[in-house]
Amino acid sequence: MLRSILTAGAALALAACGSANIQPQSADDGASAALTYPVARTVDHNDRYPAADGSEIEVADPYRWLEELDSAETREWIAAQNRITDAYLDQISDRSQIRTRLSALWNFERYGVPSRRAGRYFYTHNNGLQNQAVLYMAERLEDQPTILLDPNQLSSDGTVALSGAEVSPDGRYLAYGTSSGGSDWQQWRVRDVSSRSDRDEVIDWVKFSGASWAKDSSGFYYSRYDAPADGDPLKAVNENHKIYFHRLGTAQSEDQLVYARPDQPQWGFAADVSEDGRFLLISVWQGTDRRNRFFYQRLDRPGAPVTELVSELVASFQFVDNDGDVFYFLTDLDAPRYRVVATDINRPGNWSNLVAESDATLVDAKAIGNRLVLEYLRDAHSEVRIADRGGRIERDVMLPGLGSTGGFTGDRQSNETFYSYTSFTAAPSVYRLDVETGVSTLYQSPSTPLDESRFETKQVFYTSKDGTRIPMFITAAKGTPLDGTAPTMLYGYGGFNIPVTPSYKVPIAVWLDMGGVYAVANLRGGGEYGGDWHRAGMKLNKQNVFDDFAAAAEYLIAQGWTSPQKLSILGGSNGGLLAAATAQQRPELFAATVPIVGVLDMLRFNQFTIGWAWESDYGSPQKADEFAALYAYSPLHNLRSGVNYPATFVVTGDHDDRVFPAHSFKYTAALQSVYSGDQPMLIRVDTRGGHGAGKPTAKQIEEWTDILGFLKAQLEF
Repeated sequence: MLRSILTAGAALALAACGSANIQPQSADDGASAALTYPVARTVDHNDRYPAADGSEIEVADPYRWLEELDSAETREWIAAQNRITDAYLDQISDRSQIRTRLSALWNFERYGVPSRRAGRYFYTHNNGLQNQAVLYMAERLEDQPTILLDPNQLSSDGTVALSGAEVSPDGRYLAYGTSSGGSDWQQWRVRDVSSRSDRDEVIDWVKFSGASWAKDSSGFYYSRYDAPADGDPLKAVNENHKIYFHRLGTAQSEDQLVYARPDQPQWGFAADVSEDGRFLLISVWQGTDRRNRFFYQRLDRPGAPVTELVSELVASFQFVDNDGDVFYFLTDLDAPRYRVVATDINRPGNWSNLVAESDATLVDAKAIGNRLVLEYLRDAHSEVRIADRGGRIERDVMLPGLGSTGGFTGDRQSNETFYSYTSFTAAPSVYRLDVETGVSTLYQSPSTPLDESRFETKQVFYTSKDGTRIPMFITAAKGTPLDGTAPTMLYGYGGFNIPVTPSYKVPIAVWLDMGGVYAVANLRGGGEYGGDWHRAGMKLNKQNVFDDFAAAAEYLIAQGWTSPQKLSILGGSNGGLLAAATAQQRPELFAATVPIVGVLDMLRFNQFTIGWAWESDYGSPQKADEFAALYAYSPLHNLRSGVNYPATFVVTGDHDDRVFPAHSFKYTAALQSVYSGDQPMLIRVDTRGGHGAGKPTAKQIEEWTDILGFLKAQLEF
């Protein structure tokens, strides 16, 4: 319907560019017959990478200048691209209806999972269209709650988000972190709970950290980096994480350095105080590998050193609880689908089995009351079991259906915990669970404006290119005919040991309401089936992930759910890489692709912010065999002239300090340069947006209005 439009508005927007380096490119220069894109100048820049035979391979990087995010030239390029994209989207006749429907379906009450501290309950609540959820507290669940912190009051546009919150053991103070514009950088403050007013102290340059209070509530532990030496917090490489202790009533400059490893600049630290207050527990991460080192410090012995309990990257060790000097861990040591083990820290290396590995993937374990609450994944959907302290399974927690659980916070002093349950067609409900009796009671159930009973989710299994059996969820209106006509959105992630499980998302509800089909493929590289599944999709095996995604598309087409003219693919971050690479490798399968905040330059990803950490999953461009694998699928480096790529809508934010936005900038410039067909090749740059966390509701509605409008236009329904 809208594949070939050239409007006066678009032409005027381009004419207004007015730059020596960014000029309208005419159709005679090989641009799309439908759209005219700004010409991004090229530079003569080459990098050298190692080859298998010991020589070097020279690779051009003609758009290197787009890595300078705040240069006048880059800002002008962003503005020019946004003008073209806005002009194109403005012509989509149903766009306003999509925005209205998104706003309507987003407008329902949403509750977070409550936690209890010092005799009070704390939980978040959003009344519907609030940009940020509000933190409440109450003496009893049935009481009228009191607002403890309203993040909507922290900025006029809702772009300052609550990134973390921790109540002190005595209940007097709230340590809370905020992030601005979607940044991973956090600023922490302390609020007096009774007066609901902030104290004077401010903690800066916190990243990848929460706050963990000392048992006596005198202060809290946190991790931070030094302030960026080059003054560019959105670009600077993040190294030399350090643990500090902040004592209440003092300035950050007086904070005690607890632990640092200048000899290991790529080590990161997560510090937590054990429930009994006797230990500082230090999980040492390196990259995004789930394997970690584990250290501890005795807090009941002044001046005690940090002791290395697990000193090598042999497995993942997630602390669960302790009985004195006996520590309990969730681990994949000799158990790819995880188990719970116990060890006496005075005899390190002796691991006794508490909860054995099973045929389901054990993804979390919590010590609550005198029980262990165990969360499993079976074929990517949740199962919950309760075990005694000896690891004997006592009962299953009955769940409403094929969905996902989360929460289960609590302590050894109470049998009470809360959890959420959600599915593709059910917004999150909150349940109270008595772990001693196993009885679940519905606490909060949202009432959404959509009749969710019209839709159903099916789980299917299909075969990938190499014969591997892959699960996939398909959600659609009941009775959807399998005649190949349904507009379909295929989503995947496939990386970093992260499972993709059923969850309710308002944009997907709108997509279903529009008559679309939503499919989620559980690809290798994720965490659905434990470590072996992850390793089958990382480093030299990464191509398996793209093959799995393409095979999902082939299945949907073969089974009559959709056709190539009606099929789109979408993913974010690592999923943005997935969407772009698969669309390039198998363009005949798709009508449209939407890479969101994608990792698209696989030879430079490790040069910015925390990108170096992804080498644990992607491999290193500085190693010959891994460079060859990266270069073979890197979206930026595999664009070819003369290929009829699917319509493309690149989405990013110029404040994304997780995936540096130059990935999207350079990819878009290269794509527009080589493409000569009549499909739109567009980029949407949010000029006050980051990687996605904490994005205000209003911005989410605007972003998804554009994504769904773009897909509706390309799939022609």
